[in-house]
Amino acid sequence: MTVLKLEDVAVSRGAGPVISGVSLEVESGSVTAIVGPNGAGKTSLLEAISGIVRPTHGSITLDDQDVSKLTRGKRARLGIVHVEQGRTIFPSLTVRENLSLTAKTAEDFDEVLAKFPELEKRLTSPAGLLSGGEQQMVVLGRAFAAKPKILLIDEMSLGLAPVVFLRLMPIVEEIARDGVGVLLVEQFANLALKIAKDAAVVTSGHLTYSGPADALVGDPDRLKQAYLG
Repeated sequence: MTVLKLEDVAVSRGAGPVISGVSLEVESGSVTAIVGPNGAGKTSLLEAISGIVRPTHGSITLDDQDVSKLTRGKRARLGIVHVEQGRTIFPSLTVRENLSLTAKTAEDFDEVLAKFPELEKRLTSPAGLLSGGEQQMVVLGRAFAAKPKILLIDEMSLGLAPVVFLRLMPIVEEIARDGVGVLLVEQFANLALKIAKDAAVVTSGHLTYSGPADALVGDPDRLKQAYLG
């Protein structure tokens, strides 16, 4: 079983720390939701895991291998794949060309299209002409085709209509069932918690809750208190 483990991780940016003393685990085959107020440090935490920024303290391990000082590229080759905010597509390339960055074989393409059948009729279209929801499917499909062990997803709902976001959530669950460990940062806390096995609430850079997601779903007061820190 693949395990991503953070132990006492701290991240500083600009004037000072944005994450302090965060410890958590993400196991293959499950979704872990990270929720919390805007500006709490959730994005910085994902960036520390994928290698965009270096942690100033603590360790990040994947299957007991310390990756804290590895480059982003090396972490990706080990199986840590990061879907950042903002639907990072190549707009002038077709959908097929975007997916070809990670989907190297016909089998890879078939697996992506099985997850995202809406993209099959759009393969020859420039990705920049797709709807926001279709673009997010391209991004998720490209990440899925990279065969991640751990998939980091940052604010998938950003800029999407609720109906589109609701279409994507079961796909994230399915990717986890395929054996991927998913770490999901999401502003719609209740929706994220419903598909998650575990949850972490980050407030002002600190973990104020870490444990089963259903404990928060069933106790709104506890979730509110975790948000308040």
